[in-house]
Amino acid sequence: MTTILVTGATGTIGSQVVSALKGRNGVTVRAAVRSAAKAEALKGGNVSPVDFEYTKPEQVQKAVAGVEKLFLVTPFSQDQVDLGARLVDAAKAAGVKHIVKLSAMGADFDGGIQLGRWHRTLERYIQGSGLTYTFLRPNNFMENFINFYPPGKDGNIYLPWGQGACSFIAGSDVAAVAATALTSSGHENKGYTLTGPEAFTIGQAAAIIGEVSGKKASYVDVPEAAANKAMLDMGMPAWMVDAMMELHGIDKAGYAGEVTDVVQKLTGRAPVSFAQFARQHAASWK
Repeated sequence: MTTILVTGATGTIGSQVVSALKGRNGVTVRAAVRSAAKAEALKGGNVSPVDFEYTKPEQVQKAVAGVEKLFLVTPFSQDQVDLGARLVDAAKAAGVKHIVKLSAMGADFDGGIQLGRWHRTLERYIQGSGLTYTFLRPNNFMENFINFYPPGKDGNIYLPWGQGACSFIAGSDVAAVAATALTSSGHENKGYTLTGPEAFTIGQAAAIIGEVSGKKASYVDVPEAAANKAMLDMGMPAWMVDAMMELHGIDKAGYAGEVTDVVQKLTGRAPVSFAQFARQHAASWK
């Protein structure tokens, strides 16, 4: 029986990794959450929630004890590299053998954007740890149209992306690849760039959302200066705004339009299209 610790177990990807592993023979899953007592919904079958906060070493050590494989999700914070490195150290000391790290598309490009540099720094730390690893480098998530930039009350999606196209990927596809890397061999010391089946613009996404929801949905291309100011006015810290504007700039320039066949190769099925995703989640926009 292999014990797998999944960090970020209530997040967009971590929660779906838990779902992908739930019920699988030969594995037990520890779902790392802020409060196991409040995570009864995760409990059942081969899944048990465990208290976990990166800033509490005693919880980290307890969570990794007896674990053989780790799904690593770092928080979106300025100290994410340090937090991730401490978990890697604790995992190694506890006898963890393999780490599957959620990274980001383009993290392997030297001199990339700040988000990519954070991920790449931690990737290199893992490479130097002596543990085997798999780096998952997905593009933007389709779930962002639900969690971060859904159509507002006026039906508009406001983003500074121009007409840039992006090969958004469904979180379920990232989770399926993660589950494969965590439960089968042949993925040691590899990095995978994960995308959806096609690149599309925010305007095209809005049209699909409008179709499945039956409500008006349009894209408004926001000037970069206005987007920067809006995020600051919302109370986002300057470091976060700077990082997000760099990411938006990459998307606007069309650098996020690459399409790979990795999901198909590793899971044996085609990745979810945005039209499929939108139909599955139509209630989110109604």
